[in-house]
Amino acid sequence: MKGFPIRRASDEVHERIDALREYFGRDLVIVGHHYQCDDVVAHVDRVGDSLELARMMDSIEARHVIFCGVHFMAESAALLARPGQRVYLPAPDASCVMSEMTPAALLEKVFDRVSAEGRRVLPLAYVNTSLAVKAVVGRHGGAVCTSANADRMMRWALENGDAVFFLPDRNLGINTAERLGLSESARALVNIRRDGEQAFLPDGVRLLLWPGCCAVHACFRPELAEAARRKDPGARILVHPECSPAMVRASDGAGSTSYLIREAESARPGSVLYIGTESNLVHRLMVHHAGRVRIEPLTESTCSNMLKVDAESLLRTLEGIRRGDAADVRVDGAMTAPARASLQRMLDYCAR
Repeated sequence: MKGFPIRRASDEVHERIDALREYFGRDLVIVGHHYQCDDVVAHVDRVGDSLELARMMDSIEARHVIFCGVHFMAESAALLARPGQRVYLPAPDASCVMSEMTPAALLEKVFDRVSAEGRRVLPLAYVNTSLAVKAVVGRHGGAVCTSANADRMMRWALENGDAVFFLPDRNLGINTAERLGLSESARALVNIRRDGEQAFLPDGVRLLLWPGCCAVHACFRPELAEAARRKDPGARILVHPECSPAMVRASDGAGSTSYLIREAESARPGSVLYIGTESNLVHRLMVHHAGRVRIEPLTESTCSNMLKVDAESLLRTLEGIRRGDAADVRVDGAMTAPARASLQRMLDYCAR
């Protein structure tokens, strides 16, 4: 894949990782997100999207869980961990630009203002948020969602509240609303400037949107779909719903990473797919389906924070666990119950 950074650690690093995994046996499980590089995915026991990884925690009995992803994912895993389980993030500085667009203190102020007139506003937070934000959402009776279940969770919120406050990704919020048939007049972008002083819930609005977005998916534009169709007239264009509404409308389908994987698996032999999401996943699909389906990136886009987790940092984490000095992901005790409640509402509702 032209322009795509192939990362490969030394054979010695991979051999040491394998030896330590064998040493720990069933006492250790490594999980990873689909956006991780192949060098890391080669060592994970379970791989999935955000929803799948959250659901996995209930079935993991190992004492040590290494989470190969970004910080908010590891926090969620720590929230859902069993007593005595420890969760580790190989790159503690692997943050998420989108999650940082919603400071918890600002959210609290804005929420107080938009709910001041007595209408029941339910916050619905994309899983790409901090523990502190999930705690705010949980305290106000809200829930978390992922791109895989955003339709179900937004419908739940609309049925149980007078209005829904969706955060932080305005694109996912708008794309979900359009699938549910919520008119444009019933949606509004909240004004968070001046420390939220100008925030309010307009009359007739049922969906209030925080003005955040994903930097990885912001680069996918409708003209890229037009160029792909000119080059391959019969190709299908598939994108992630974190892309702009204009990009989603220009595509043939939009969905979570699991949706994109299923579409690649079920594509007719000889067909061509252009996929608009993080390049590590697209590259993996290209290799896996080579010779049966031609898969192309709509354009190259990698998550710099996901790339902070590599084979070397995974090895350092394993060695630290063996020595007994590896730092695990800790959650603030005061935030634990409300944050877990926001996650559990999603898991319980989607288990029906």
